[in-house]
Amino acid sequence: MNKGCGSNDGRQDGGAHRHSGDSTQYLLKTEQQILQLISARAPIAKILNQICCALDCEIGNMVSVVSLPEDGSIDAAEIGKNAALFGLHGFFATDIATDSGEQLGTLVMYSIVSRKPSPRELPLIARAVCLAAIAVQCRAGICDVANCAMQGDRLLGRFVAEQPASMN
Repeated sequence: MNKGCGSNDGRQDGGAHRHSGDSTQYLLKTEQQILQLISARAPIAKILNQICCALDCEIGNMVSVVSLPEDGSIDAAEIGKNAALFGLHGFFATDIATDSGEQLGTLVMYSIVSRKPSPRELPLIARAVCLAAIAVQCRAGICDVANCAMQGDRLLGRFVAEQPASMN
């Protein structure tokens, strides 16, 4: 869906299986760029767009949207109806929250193929949720950018632990 995100070789997973070394390098570089945007206090819309684009590129054939509470003009149901008009299927949705459970936003993902995330994709989604939580908290002054990695690891562990056993 996003130009420049790689090619689709026709597989159900979107063709995003790169050689593991290539994929790891891509993810590390992208995460580093996002953390630099956060520490530079770039506009939150730019940071969240970068996170969604990276996630869409890595999984393939995705459209991801992060909604913040203050966005309120369009709710998830309306976004879902609009996505269906374009032939997109609900893929995954999760809250973005602080360690204490305070909701910061929502990540909703749509796919061109009706399916659920694979075990390989869950950690990618979890990392995107972690980065989004860090970005929103840093914007609000709730988190110290220097502690991003530690906070991200805590959020990642909690997110993966909360997924149904069939997805882990």
